[in-house]
Amino acid sequence: MEELIKMVSDRTGLAPDKAQQAVDAVMTFLKAKLPPALASHIDSIASGNMSDLGGIATELGGMGGIADMVKGAEQRFGME
Repeated sequence: MEELIKMVSDRTGLAPDKAQQAVDAVMTFLKAKLPPALASHIDSIASGNMSDLGGIATELGGMGGIADMVKGAEQRFGME
C-alpha cells in the first residue's frame, strides 16, 4: 500500500500523511460499495499482491460470477 500512497502523494503534491488519509478514504469507500467477496481482497490487491485475483475469480464462480460482480458494482455505483 506504500506504493499507492507514494503515487498519490507524488501525483497530487499532497504530503504523505494527507495522501495516506486520501487512500484510506478511498479504500473504505471501495470496501463498502463492492460485493463482500471482492471487498475482502482490496487491501491485499492495493498492496500489490495480485495473486489474490485468482482466488477472487474462484470465489465469484468463474467468469460468470465476475460478470455478475461487475454488474452488481455498476448498479451500486449508479453506472448502469
